[in-house]
Amino acid sequence: MAEEETKDTEIDENSDDQNTEGENPKALGDDSGKINPDVLQSIPVTISVEVGKTSLKIRDLLRLTQGSVVELERLAGEPLDLLVNNTVVAQGEVVLVNDRYGIRLTRVISAEERMKTL
Repeated sequence: MAEEETKDTEIDENSDDQNTEGENPKALGDDSGKINPDVLQSIPVTISVEVGKTSLKIRDLLRLTQGSVVELERLAGEPLDLLVNNTVVAQGEVVLVNDRYGIRLTRVISAEERMKTL
């Protein structure tokens, strides 16, 4: 039995997923497999807003200069997409907040709808 514990320890010590902050890696969950909500809520995500997109041939891309206009597929006045880790989760409109851009959400996409796009 002690030999098995030693093997487990060696595997954990050599693991690439080792926690560098010295926290217990089992802090994500307990023995029942449930995830600790405090840990889950502290995971950082990337939020971005997509104004629009388009496709260009490389020759057209190389012709772009200062002052060039690139036409996007989205129509003026259409809501912008709010993405979390490159997944659309909401739509909204641009607002100014203390001289900074923000987005006022006009539609939050349900989890069921998001799952359809995966």
